[in-house]
Amino acid sequence: MTEPLNGKTYADAGVDLEAAASVKNTIKGIASVTLNSAVVAGPGGFGGVIDPDPDGDTLLVASTDGVGTKLRIADALGRHDTVGASIVNHCINDILPAGARPLFFLDYIGLSRFDADKIAEIVSGLAKACAESNCALLGGETATMPDIYRGNDYDLAGFIVGTVRKDALLKPENTRAGDVILGLASDGLHTNGYSLVRSIFDTDMDPSVLAVNVPSTPNTLGEMLLRPHLSYLDAIGPVLDKIRGLGHITGGSFYKNIPRALADGLGADIDISSWSIPPLFKFIQETGRVEDQEMFRVFNMGIGMAIIVEPGLEQDVLKSVSGSFRIGEVVARPVGEESTRLIGL
Repeated sequence: MTEPLNGKTYADAGVDLEAAASVKNTIKGIASVTLNSAVVAGPGGFGGVIDPDPDGDTLLVASTDGVGTKLRIADALGRHDTVGASIVNHCINDILPAGARPLFFLDYIGLSRFDADKIAEIVSGLAKACAESNCALLGGETATMPDIYRGNDYDLAGFIVGTVRKDALLKPENTRAGDVILGLASDGLHTNGYSLVRSIFDTDMDPSVLAVNVPSTPNTLGEMLLRPHLSYLDAIGPVLDKIRGLGHITGGSFYKNIPRALADGLGADIDISSWSIPPLFKFIQETGRVEDQEMFRVFNMGIGMAIIVEPGLEQDVLKSVSGSFRIGEVVARPVGEESTRLIGL
């Protein structure tokens, strides 16, 4: 990686990560008054955890998210199935860090006018991803609101509920200094950082740039940006009983998401030389002259999931999880310091 100066930032594209974190803390405080004795884990984690029956052995884990401005790329290319798959898989990956498997999924589609073909294409992507993960597409809401959405604008959000046995719940407090952090590769941006990419390439004004070939790949920029968010359920499901934690690398990248899987007083040292940065991210950085630090705060940079495992089980997990590799370790780190350090940045 290089470190160019005065390049594009996420804030320039209209997304202020610090402001977002502040707002989320405010929301967390407001929501705290609603949390009752059934809540095992509330706002702040990847998914909320509820105990629906104190005498039972199963917990419910829920999460919700949206596709973001990846939808603008889908609209520019006239292809809407991969965004459906993306939101399902994103939500699945957000309940996995609790050790949960998906039970059912609900969607929300809001648009300016009823477009049967577009809706069918979106829902086909939702259904395909749900079927692949044995998750029921239980229902949803399709709202036509011309005073809210304009022209071809639409929004897509998802809501998921999964289950985990009480004795199998993955909790941040289970992690220890000395634990190993393994990585699983992403397949592009997944569902984060699109506002910055759209700003860099000015795709709204000139969508023809989406037909440009990404250097060192056989694919166009548009093809790579529309790739579905990967689900890690099949890869990680068989070893959930052998790991201590998971960090889904989404918005905020390593700095935000690995700490969510760690106990207080712990941090992560990530060796960025342990994997090769995919060509798409290099193309984005060089075109936008984006600084290294900003790239690693916005994008997943080729790692979609971090797996935290005790040292004695590292080799077992590496053998069981195809494509996994060591990217760092858990370390003691005082509260108040930046929890994640990227070695080599």
